[in-house]
Amino acid sequence: MSADKPLPDAQLTIDARHMACPMPLLKAKQGMNQLTSGEVLCLLATDAGSMRDIPAYCKISGHFLIAERATDTEFCYWLQKR
Repeated sequence: MSADKPLPDAQLTIDARHMACPMPLLKAKQGMNQLTSGEVLCLLATDAGSMRDIPAYCKISGHFLIAERATDTEFCYWLQKR
């Protein structure tokens, strides 16, 4: 997603910053269980392993990674429940 496009609205935001692997992934899974089909979860993380874990989780689970943003220290993901 390009930086000039608006970010998706999220029905649930989970702050998993400062949590070590595998906690961001586990928090994302728990959050997705709270949503209904089509709703969006925003996950905030500082663990670099999330860059690998979150896309892999979406691929395996069938959920959609609709946007992601990264800075040097923080990663943000928007996942849409299938």
